[in-house]
Amino acid sequence: MREPHRCTKDVNKPLAASEPYSGALSSGGLVLTFLTGAAMGAALVALTTPKSGPEHRGDLKNMAQRAQQKAGFLAEEAVEAWNDLNEGVVLAAANFE
Repeated sequence: MREPHRCTKDVNKPLAASEPYSGALSSGGLVLTFLTGAAMGAALVALTTPKSGPEHRGDLKNMAQRAQQKAGFLAEEAVEAWNDLNEGVVLAAANFE
């Protein structure tokens, strides 16, 4: 049986300016985590309210449609932001030369 990994880093010591913090989520990962939690919470609330089967199915269908629309909107915004960033990098590179 393997020995468990022991952390050799002093977790109480502040990070140096040149040492990147690897424990943080990226902004995309943070958004995905938030959306996943929100969807799970909404589904839990929908499933625990006293309603009939057809009402639950209708509620879940509506939630799924709203989530799909929101995901499409966020995807469009992400594409626009990426294109703006890419354009800025190209302009900066052209000015650098």
